[in-house]
Amino acid sequence: MRHPGILLAVLWLASPPEARAFCGFYVGRADASLFNSASQVALVRDGDRTVISMLNDYQGDLKEFALVVPVPVVLEKGQIHVGDAALFKHLDAYSAPRLVEYFDADPCARELTEKMRVLGDTGGVMASGVSTARTRSLGVAVEAQYTVGEYDIVILSAKVSDGLETWLHENGYRVPKGASRALQPYVRQGMKFFVARVNLEEQVRIGATYLRPLQFAFESEKFMLPIRLGMMNARGPQDLVVYALTRTGRVETTNYRTVMLPTGMEIPEYVKESFPDFYKAMFNRQVQRENGRAVFTEYVWNMGWCDPCAADPLSPQEMRALGVFWLDDPGSRQGVGPGFGGKAPGWGFGRAPASRPAGGPTQVILTRLHLRYSAETFPEDLVFQETGDQQNFQGRYVLQHPWTGAPDACPAAAGYFEELQARREKRAETLANLTGWDIDAVRSKMEIEAPRRWWETLWR
Repeated sequence: MRHPGILLAVLWLASPPEARAFCGFYVGRADASLFNSASQVALVRDGDRTVISMLNDYQGDLKEFALVVPVPVVLEKGQIHVGDAALFKHLDAYSAPRLVEYFDADPCARELTEKMRVLGDTGGVMASGVSTARTRSLGVAVEAQYTVGEYDIVILSAKVSDGLETWLHENGYRVPKGASRALQPYVRQGMKFFVARVNLEEQVRIGATYLRPLQFAFESEKFMLPIRLGMMNARGPQDLVVYALTRTGRVETTNYRTVMLPTGMEIPEYVKESFPDFYKAMFNRQVQRENGRAVFTEYVWNMGWCDPCAADPLSPQEMRALGVFWLDDPGSRQGVGPGFGGKAPGWGFGRAPASRPAGGPTQVILTRLHLRYSAETFPEDLVFQETGDQQNFQGRYVLQHPWTGAPDACPAAAGYFEELQARREKRAETLANLTGWDIDAVRSKMEIEAPRRWWETLWR
C-alpha cells in the first residue's frame, strides 16, 4: 500500500541497558495512571515495503491499556499480526553493547596468548459507544475493525484532529492533554489511526500473561518513524532503541545526526562489576555532548554471524517472524560480507564466532540505533535511509588483565611493568572522559596515584 507521505507511526524509547520508546501514545479509560516507559521497535525495510514490530512494557491494569498509532493507509486484517516478545529479547542480546576481556601475554615468553571472552553485557471488536451519525459529525470514520490475537483493533480516519480527540474521549479513552495538537500533523497528511486495546476474554482464552508485540506490514515511499505522539504521556525524556533489518547496508537518520558511539577503549578492570552503571554514564555523557540531538549507532553487523558473540544470530525462522520477507528470494542466497560465504575472522575469544544461521545464507544487516528524545530535542519524526555501508560496528569495551609474573622474572619483565603503570593511568583518564566520573575517584578505586607533574620533582 502506498501513501504520499508517511509511514507508520510506531516509536520506541529506550535507555541502556533498557530500551524505552513508543511511536504512538497510550490512552486509558477512567483515571488509571498510564505512561509509556519502555518500548522497542524492530523495523524491517526493503524497497518501499516495511514491517514494524512494537514491544512495550506497559505496567498497569490491562483494562486501561490502549494504543493509538498513525499509519499510512487502512490496514487489512492480514497486515496486522501479534508477534513474540522473545524475538526482541534475542535481538537485544545479540546486539547489546558488550564488555570483553583480554589477558596480557607473558613478556618473558614473548608469546601472544591473548585470550578474550565476552562477559555479556553483555470482546469482539472494539465497539464504538458513539453512534455512526455522531462519528460522522465529528469528521471521523471507522474504516475497519478486527480482533487479532488478544487485541481489538479499529482503524480510523479523521478530517480534523479535534474531532478525532473527541471521538476517543466519547469512546472511553483517556486521551493525553494536548492530543489534538499532536494528532493534527498526521490528520493533515491524510494518515489513518490504528487504535488497539486488549480484549481480556481473548487474552484469557489464549493464555497470554503479557502484552505481545503488535506487528504491521505496509508499503510506503517514506522510510520514517513517527515519535511525536510517544512524547505525550512520557515522563521526561524517553529512550528509544530501533532495530533496523535491511538487505544491503547500515541505516542512519537523515534529519538528525547519526553518531557512532565510542568503542574499543580499554577501561579499568573494576568496571567488570559495574558495567551497566558504566554504560549508562557513558551514554548520558555522549547525549550531553551532542546536546541531546543525535541518534547513536550501537551495533551494525551482518546477521549471518557475530564476533564476539554476545548471543547467537537470529535464525532464519526468527527473522521471518520479524518480517524479513526477502529471505527466500533467489538473490538473497548470494550473501553479502564476510559472514555470507566467507569465514568470519576470529579474534581468539572464549566464545567462537558464530557461523551463519542454519538453513543457508541470510542477507540481512542489523543496525541498532539508540536515542534519547524529548519534544524540545527531537521536534520531528525520525526519517531514515539505508546506506550501502556494510562495515561492522559494535559498542565494545575492553578489560585488559595484566600479566601476573614478577618484575625480576626476566629482563623484559621490568619494562613490561613500567609500561603497565602508564597504561593503567591511561585507562583511568579514558574512563573519566567517557563517563564524566571524577578521575581521582577512579584512581582511588584502581589503587593508583596520579602521575607527578614534571616540576614536582625538579628540586627534590
